[in-house]
Amino acid sequence: MTKWQATVRDMKVNRVAYLMVAPFFLVFFIFTVLPVILSVFFSFTIFNMLEAPKFIFMDNYIRLILDDDIFLLAIKNTLIFAAITGPVSYLLSLLLAWFINELTPKIRAVVTLIFYAPSISGQIYLIWTILFSGDQYGYVNGLLMKMNVITSPIQFFQNPSYIMPLVIIVALWTSLGTAFLSFIAGFQTIDRSLYEAAAVDGVKNRWQELWYVTLPTMRPQLMFGAIMAITQSFGFGGVITALCGFPSTDYVAHTIMHHLEDYGGQRFEMGYASAIATILFFFMVGANLLVRKVLSKVGN
Repeated sequence: MTKWQATVRDMKVNRVAYLMVAPFFLVFFIFTVLPVILSVFFSFTIFNMLEAPKFIFMDNYIRLILDDDIFLLAIKNTLIFAAITGPVSYLLSLLLAWFINELTPKIRAVVTLIFYAPSISGQIYLIWTILFSGDQYGYVNGLLMKMNVITSPIQFFQNPSYIMPLVIIVALWTSLGTAFLSFIAGFQTIDRSLYEAAAVDGVKNRWQELWYVTLPTMRPQLMFGAIMAITQSFGFGGVITALCGFPSTDYVAHTIMHHLEDYGGQRFEMGYASAIATILFFFMVGANLLVRKVLSKVGN
């Protein structure tokens, strides 16, 4: 029996289960899988949404790599941003969840809300525009001038030297989102008898418990958190625009998302924008495969 025949037989045997899953699968295919397929198709065309797409094969990708200096700068900024915020926010979420899990239930609920609040508070990140306002009334400028560290206000979100460090700090500040909650839930579901069995097998301290018992048990939550971190770090763009404007000074914080919004949302070069989106998609797929390989080593 071939694999296809075995699959068909399995679908007949479990037809009720497949029928119950079918509505979700249909919605997922239409609104998630199909747009990705269409994006890949349009990336090989010239398409302005008014005329029929014209097939040009690899010209959009050649133009991106050879003729678009801003895109190469966007790739560089995106990779730097993702390489810092992704792993740091992931480890920060895991360590804070581990720390909070040791607290009593009432204190745990309050501390969880405090750390989670920035990610659900909409545009709360705009508080950073007050702290780092470019005039003497900004809290940071006012403090530095009062301490005689500076003599005139610094334009933090217009000065290329400060833009990237500041947006990275803001990204980390708002990064304790869904992954953070999934880690806390994962810690709560671990069977305590596993720690007793590990102690009998020679596990001596909390770090060994974390590595040999806790993290291997939490692999599903770790994978989910990694996917959220990858999505967030590669797709971070709106907050940068709100803080630094579009484009940022000297394109110092210009990411692939900004380039995509520029050509897709303002110039309506949908074929070119689809090529940018396709490259971003494969960056995320590559990061996902890398994380899967790293997580497979946990507990070994």
